[in-house]
Amino acid sequence: MSLSSHIQELKKKHKHLSEHVEAMQRSPSADDIEIAKLKKQKLILKEEISRLSAH
Repeated sequence: MSLSSHIQELKKKHKHLSEHVEAMQRSPSADDIEIAKLKKQKLILKEEISRLSAH
């Protein structure tokens, strides 16, 4: 897998997580702990994308 395709995959995962978090936050029965876990995953992906893009 090339670097650019790997970065694109990470961006897709980040976008999917963002959409999932937004949907969960709109739900009245949202699990705050699960939302926090997803946000942490988003942050890890964002940092990885930034690190790889810098190369």
